[in-house]
Amino acid sequence: MPEGRIVKALSGFYYVADEGRIYSCRARGLFKKKGAKVTPLVGDWVVYDAINEEEGYIMEVGERTNELVRPPISNVDQAVLVFSMYKPMFSSLLLDKFLAHTERVGIDSVIVLSKADQVSQEEVDVIVRKYEAIGYQVIPTSTVDERGLEEVRSILHDRITVFAGQSGVGKSSLINKLFPGVSLQTGDVSHKLGRGKHTTRHVELIPLPGGGYVADTPGFSSLEFIDFTELDLAESFRDFAALSPDCKFRGCLHLSEPSCAVQAALKEGKLSEERYEHYKQFREELKEYQRRNKPW
Repeated sequence: MPEGRIVKALSGFYYVADEGRIYSCRARGLFKKKGAKVTPLVGDWVVYDAINEEEGYIMEVGERTNELVRPPISNVDQAVLVFSMYKPMFSSLLLDKFLAHTERVGIDSVIVLSKADQVSQEEVDVIVRKYEAIGYQVIPTSTVDERGLEEVRSILHDRITVFAGQSGVGKSSLINKLFPGVSLQTGDVSHKLGRGKHTTRHVELIPLPGGGYVADTPGFSSLEFIDFTELDLAESFRDFAALSPDCKFRGCLHLSEPSCAVQAALKEGKLSEERYEHYKQFREELKEYQRRNKPW
């Protein structure tokens, strides 16, 4: 049977792309039974049975490299986190929260700094140095002087990319500048509420000229630490996780444990104090979420 990728899910139909053709497919009954282990998601590679040149049935779902719950999508290659340098001002707290969520599900992130022409080069360089030291690619951009646009275009080639970030940074405008004619309705995320202002209700993969897809999604509808454990949160800080094998205790949460490599690095000035304060703040948010959602 042929294989393809689900590029859109809407009203019980899954639209499967295979060699330039789109098949409108229903899922076989085995996916609808209670207790079914797998529900097809946009991004899935599937085996399908074509009943004509336009329709078919999904028979099997392939193994996933990752999956997101909000938005519901699988096999994402990277998240591009777009953060503005000016109006709205750059928020390292919100960026670190997004990074924690993408690290949790094993999706690599590229940080794009928009409106870089609106502030001094020194302000931009401080952020670039900080996050490159942690291991993230950082691309300052401007749609005014077009800096960084070619670099962003190159990282999207032949990859599935989810865009996310601050409200009002112009994620859709950036994509439309990079690829004229590609229309996106990506929802922004409220800085105060952490909830998406949904401009589209379904997830869709938009093909890019030259290969690759950008996910047109409602955005991250929640930035709460759903399904996180305390250890998950500690490990979602890439710079902490790199040091944790040198901690005395396995599962160290880097708080008051003796012989903690993260605490030692902080004292030596090798880690960002600001990142560590964000980590502690996120721990409090996690504990509050757990209190509100106890199973009894």
